[in-house]
Amino acid sequence: MTRRLTALFSGLEALLVLAIGVAVPLVPLTIVWAAHFGFAPEWPVFWRAAVDVWLLGHGVDVVFTLDPLLAAGLGLPAAGDPVKVTIALLGFALLTLLLGARAGGRIAETGHRLLGSAVAVGLFAGGSLGVTWTALHAAARPSLAQGAILPAAVFGAGVLIGVLRARRGDGTGRLARWLDDRPPLLRAGAGAALRAGIGAVAITVAVASVLVALLFVVRFADMIGLYETLHTEVVGGIALTAGQLALLPNLILWAAAWLVGPGFALGVGSHVSPVGTALGPIPALPVFGALPTGDSAFGFAGVLVPVVAAFFVGVAVRPALARALGPVGPLAVLGVAAAGGAVGGLLLGVLAAASGGAAGPGRLAEVGPDPVAVGLVAALEFALGIGIGLAAASRLPSRGRESRR
Repeated sequence: MTRRLTALFSGLEALLVLAIGVAVPLVPLTIVWAAHFGFAPEWPVFWRAAVDVWLLGHGVDVVFTLDPLLAAGLGLPAAGDPVKVTIALLGFALLTLLLGARAGGRIAETGHRLLGSAVAVGLFAGGSLGVTWTALHAAARPSLAQGAILPAAVFGAGVLIGVLRARRGDGTGRLARWLDDRPPLLRAGAGAALRAGIGAVAITVAVASVLVALLFVVRFADMIGLYETLHTEVVGGIALTAGQLALLPNLILWAAAWLVGPGFALGVGSHVSPVGTALGPIPALPVFGALPTGDSAFGFAGVLVPVVAAFFVGVAVRPALARALGPVGPLAVLGVAAAGGAVGGLLLGVLAAASGGAAGPGRLAEVGPDPVAVGLVAALEFALGIGIGLAAASRLPSRGRESRR
């Protein structure tokens, strides 16, 4: 494929991902505008709302300000003060990342990977800047700089994943050649630590997703009761459910923070952790009806999940480490365990930071887990589990040889 066709194809891929992302909140809001409001308000209001939701999903800060007359009518102190919302609805970021990875794989097939990736990310950034500019309003003002950078960064990460995956498939690329030139000891140890840390985080997040699903099943009646108290009707209920689906990745990461130990907060002074749950006034979202209440006698059992996950990962990575190094000594076990714990803790801390932020005024300025606490505790738990797994698996090959004899 020629360079011009590659640039055109990559640009269309970027614009398609951008259009799909904005359409996800725009479609239900347009249905609400038509079915509930009878086409009465101006449609651009719903366009700006959809863009704001999409931008929030990528971590863009949006400053909300009530109309002065409405703020004066409420009679509440500081009702007219601007409120900055920084929490990200990670469902949109996840969608952009997955679509970006798909686009990166398709761009890699053209043969002009660097050109196609640069055009796609650049055009996505320009389109995101234009969309952000159309949403500027006195009532809700997103950050122009963040609107151009953060969604493009998420899309660019997806494109990079797609391109690297294609390069790994054909065995080419500077990264692969650079890794092959490293000393075997460094290559094997770094690879084992990287796989162990990422694997421990993946298993912990997977268990957290199962835990969230179980809570939805167990507390289903409470969630339905919250739906009924909101009186959203059918169309409003659909829009509300779509918004909560965008929040689902956040809930899974909060559950992972709960399993690690520090837990998360739903407002200043609140905490949800294995030690117990203390909540004040929270938004009446039906999904919050699944939150655990009170103290749990078996809460600390959840803290074992990251350690057990890291243990199994340590057992899984040891055979490849032994093939590269031969006998795996105590120093190698300690080094891989410490590095794997650091990788896992850093990754989970970054995910925890992305899942939290300010969700409103007052006590809602602090929502989500403490990323520093989650990262440090997770690093210790992962390092402990990986080390035990590597040490426990040290005799497995010798036992296999004795049984064959």
